[in-house]
Amino acid sequence: MTITFYDVPSIVPGSSWSPNTWKTRFCLNYKGLKHKTEWVQWHDLESIFVKIGIPPSGKDHLGRPRYTVPAIFDSTTGIYLSESFEIAQYLDRTYPKTPMIFPNNTTGIQRGFHMALSPLVEPIGPLIIPVEGTKLNPASQECFQQKMEGHFSKKYAEIELAEEDRIEMWVKLKENFVVVHEWYSLGNNPGPFILGETPSWVDFVLASIFLWAKLIFGEDSNEWKEIETWHESRWKSLLSSLSEYQVVC
Repeated sequence: MTITFYDVPSIVPGSSWSPNTWKTRFCLNYKGLKHKTEWVQWHDLESIFVKIGIPPSGKDHLGRPRYTVPAIFDSTTGIYLSESFEIAQYLDRTYPKTPMIFPNNTTGIQRGFHMALSPLVEPIGPLIIPVEGTKLNPASQECFQQKMEGHFSKKYAEIELAEEDRIEMWVKLKENFVVVHEWYSLGNNPGPFILGETPSWVDFVLASIFLWAKLIFGEDSNEWKEIETWHESRWKSLLSSLSEYQVVC
């Protein structure tokens, strides 16, 4: 059995960069499922996915089908699937004898946590996306920029914030994660994960966001060095605790 895992290449070390694909990569590595990465350029996603039968992950701002990574093909079941949360649920249903991404029937609770987390994470978008576009292979950069222009309803060059606005957004992001830090601290939590010593979906989601920042800004950047110190270095510790699952196959 081998799962084909579709991702978009970049120029960052290891090539994988997207927080969305890292969610799925964490899940596959944590469950110990054999898989291989099929690298697809951003501008080829729709044509290739339509051809092989990978369903859209949603709709774009104009209501058209949106084809994005992550996506997988499971040769054992013949299933093609997209969207990280759907993939995570599928992996638990199909391979229940491996470590569970949603242990102890926590799927609904973790989905709620994920949805509550989304608006808190939003400030990172305008901070990181102007840099992110420069990390793609040249062949994919133009398509990525067009997608972002549609998302933000402005030219790509206008997405980057003025310095004053950038500082304000950075402060807001840090303050938002105070809330998440408090959630993790409730009940005298003894471990680095939301469930204590057991990693699960929520941890993979957060780790993917911080790994995204680390890879795009750069490990030696001022931005990443600051994030490492936030909230008693919780997010640095979270990534460190999941380091064995940060493998690109």
